[in-house]
Amino acid sequence: AFEYKGNVKKWQGKVVTYKQDGDLRDNENVPLKEAYLNGSAQPSISTTQMVENYFNREVAPHVSDAWINDTKRDDKDGELGIVGYEIPFNRHFYEYQPPRDLAEIDEELDAVSS
Repeated sequence: AFEYKGNVKKWQGKVVTYKQDGDLRDNENVPLKEAYLNGSAQPSISTTQMVENYFNREVAPHVSDAWINDTKRDDKDGELGIVGYEIPFNRHFYEYQPPRDLAEIDEELDAVSS
């Protein structure tokens, strides 16, 4: 990420803090399937471990100075990240209806506009 080329000795033993830049903030939706690999009803790994695995596999190789905000914790389990579910209603409940014939639509428009 960043390699300091100056006098390193004066910084040894010091704590470095970073200031967050809100313009660079991003978030990821981490799939929960990793925790339920064998079809079990109970997760095989903790949410924190799952988030860290996802981060190391999908984010860190592409953004070397990325980090996880460990203050974002779920109120229910106290683990890293806030757990939620996405239910894509269109994918599960949408039924395709082909459009009506163009001549029929034109007739209705002519009747309304006259």
